[in-house]
Amino acid sequence: MGTFQVAIEIGDTQGSRFEPLEARANTGSSYTWVPRDVLQRLGVPVQARWEFELANGQIIEREIAQTWVRYNCNSQITFVVFGDEGSSPLLGAYTLEGFRLAADPLNGRLVPVRGLAMRLQVATLVASSLSPEPPTR
Repeated sequence: MGTFQVAIEIGDTQGSRFEPLEARANTGSSYTWVPRDVLQRLGVPVQARWEFELANGQIIEREIAQTWVRYNCNSQITFVVFGDEGSSPLLGAYTLEGFRLAADPLNGRLVPVRGLAMRLQVATLVASSLSPEPPTR
């Protein structure tokens, strides 16, 4: 999976103050990771502590919050993980999907995508076609 840098802004919980960041677009990360010192400067309060699995299989715990992220003049509230101070910010899959964007690592850019809406009826038919037949007596 290729990664590339993207200019974003992280905001406070009211969406009134923003700080620019260069984040690495990383669809291998579920959520957006922001250095703790940036979130603290903006006054973003910790809301919970979640477990995360690293690429090597190690399980770690990190604090999370919900706050504003801005990309290309669009803003939304998203989950952010409190990363280590001075660490590199990551723009994760959850935030990208919220903006309806996908990573194009070949060209080093984010591209707009449509949302998916599969009718339950179709999903049920597909799932039932994959189920084994019940045993006959």
